[in-house]
Amino acid sequence: MIETRFVGLASPTSARAGAGGHPCQGLYWTEAGKHPRIAIIATHYNVDFAEHYSAPFFAERGFGFLGWNTRYRGAEDLFHLEHALIDIGAGVRWLREEAGAETIVLLGNSGGGSLMAAYQAEATAPTLEAKGAMAAALSALPKGDLYISLNAHPGRPEVLTNWMDASVTDETDPVATNATLDPFDPGAPYSDEFISRYRAAQRARNQRITDFAKAELARLNAAGVPDRIFAVFRTWADLRFMDPAIDPSDRRCPGCYAGPPAIANRSPFGIGRTCSLRAWLSMWSLETSKCSGAAQLAKLGLPALVVQSMADMGVFPSDARAIFAALASPDKTLEFLPGAHYFEDSPKHRERAIDLMAAWIDSHV
Repeated sequence: MIETRFVGLASPTSARAGAGGHPCQGLYWTEAGKHPRIAIIATHYNVDFAEHYSAPFFAERGFGFLGWNTRYRGAEDLFHLEHALIDIGAGVRWLREEAGAETIVLLGNSGGGSLMAAYQAEATAPTLEAKGAMAAALSALPKGDLYISLNAHPGRPEVLTNWMDASVTDETDPVATNATLDPFDPGAPYSDEFISRYRAAQRARNQRITDFAKAELARLNAAGVPDRIFAVFRTWADLRFMDPAIDPSDRRCPGCYAGPPAIANRSPFGIGRTCSLRAWLSMWSLETSKCSGAAQLAKLGLPALVVQSMADMGVFPSDARAIFAALASPDKTLEFLPGAHYFEDSPKHRERAIDLMAAWIDSHV
């Protein structure tokens, strides 16, 4: 029997909302009546992880599992890294002080991989600048004991840039296109020359938006306006979505999480589709964001496991290898498994992945 317990907490930098809601919330999964000494916490930038698919599987194996959400669940456009880390810290502290867990496993799944790495990095070697209550809270983040990267993107700025349509010429017009960079006309396969030119144009697009965000924020602030929202179009255009020869794996190709890339790329749905200026600079900018994976992973000396499924439509084998290489830990393991992004394609694939992670955790406690 598995039981769940709702956990709602105030954060050091955010009190309860007027209607009573807590800024950070989640579900704690355990075997009924048990108080596990090993607990896992999983959090994402904006996706609700309270009912994470792996929670009941880990609970069945005797672990506690806190599917945890920061104040930014469903509010990606307002994301601020410092507050998110503080909210994660509230969950980690609850596991130690209230749930009685002796070992905390930071599970970084999907976009949460770089977020949980950023959390441990800040708890280990603080670099974020802050004042007042924020500075005090960041300086007191409790560390995790083990880190798992599960089908994780290399970093928030990296994944958006990799998925950006490099042929966009006007950020205010979802139609404007540089035909010489159009990845859908004529389409795959792509030459090495085109891939190089396209990747450079993606990075240049990210920088153009960063330059806009900095300049616009300065202009608005000078007028007493704190921030604004803007749109980001066409972000389902990673060349790997269309060309299986780039980063070979077992994935369906062409394809992405949102279906056929040529159709998804023209839809209004995608990561980073709306942002405040500050959220862009905090989460998506290659220049300014601290949500990049490599810089944070280089600070992680705790035992680490990297797990990658080979049929993932949006995280690729090279991403897993880059994460593994960036980890500073002398005790690290890289494993490739069959299955899709959330192992939703097969119960057997999910069981196999959980068994692998559970065995690794037990071997390190």
